[in-house]
Amino acid sequence: MGLSVSASAGVVFLGVFLAVGIVYPAAANGFEQVTDARHDAADRALDRANTAVDVTDATYNTTTSTLTVNATNDGTTAVGVNDTTLLVDNSIPPTADVTTTVAGGVATDLWLPGETVTFEVDLAAAPNRTQVVVDHGVRDAVDVVEVA
Repeated sequence: MGLSVSASAGVVFLGVFLAVGIVYPAAANGFEQVTDARHDAADRALDRANTAVDVTDATYNTTTSTLTVNATNDGTTAVGVNDTTLLVDNSIPPTADVTTTVAGGVATDLWLPGETVTFEVDLAAAPNRTQVVVDHGVRDAVDVVEVA
């Protein structure tokens, strides 16, 4: 009875040791992935909180059939111009019809804090409302004013 009990206890302990050795790395890896995901979510929330856009004006020139929208980056984060979307009456105009300039004609894809972006769109009819959407879903909208 002494040897068989010791041998069976050794087999049980060896099985438990192997099971823990297999389960622990999987659990640690899962915990690490969850922790990384939480850090990424916190970083995105901070970026969203630091991003702001203000559409200062939107005018439609009836003579040239051109909509001009000026928007200012009021946040503390830089925004990519290619990541910025202009909506005109809740639809996106074709890319070929939109001309985008940063801070009075600077050729860049980066929209820094405090800078103004000007969108010019050729449209057949005057729209009612326009909005600019930047990273993280931050947006601002304004009614369009018609000028001759």
